[in-house]
Formats: sequence, structure tokens, C-alpha cells
Amino acid sequence: MTKIEAIIRPNKFEAVKEALVKLGVEGMTVSEVRGHGRQKGHTEVFRGREYDVDLLPKVKIELVLKDESVETAIESILSSAYSGKIGDGKIFVYKVDNAIRIRNKERGDIAI
Repeated sequence: MTKIEAIIRPNKFEAVKEALVKLGVEGMTVSEVRGHGRQKGHTEVFRGREYDVDLLPKVKIELVLKDESVETAIESILSSAYSGKIGDGKIFVYKVDNAIRIRNKERGDIAI
């Protein structure tokens, strides 16, 4: 099993979600997060005053998949989240040792 964590632009979330659903991804966890990388933020004006926005809004999608589905899911996220500009996001991939469904105590691949 593998966990994929994708941090993307909020305006790309629906496209990424639709692409993953088309692949048959049944479960995902979605969080609204803030952060920055090379993008570093920007300056905005509110009521005549300038201020720095250094933590930008992003969406974090987490999914745990069977190993054979991982590359397809990554390619799907890459193609649907891409804009070619700084701030498109990152994908992190982790190995998962086990998964346990609390309701019926199923373990392993069957629990995801």
C-alpha cells in the first residue's frame, strides 16, 4: 500500500477530484491548508493598506492506494493540477505498512 499526499492550488481541486474518481479512487481525505515554497507569497492591498501574504491557501489531498494503482493516480494528479506556474504544488509518496478498518477490524489492502 502507498499513501499519496498532494498539495495543490484550490482552483485545481475539482479537476483533480474528478480525475481520481474516474480512476476508481473511492476514498480521500481533503484539507484546506496554508503554506509556501518557492512562490513565497505576495503583497495585497486592503482598505488602502498594503500587507504581505506569505502563507498561501492550498488544498491537501491524501489517499492510500494499492501499489498497482499508484503511478496512474500520480499521473492523473499531475495532468489535472498542472498550470506550468510556480505554486502548482507537490506530490509526496509514502509506503504504508498496514491499514485497519475500525468498523470490522479488516486489515491490509481490503481495509482501504
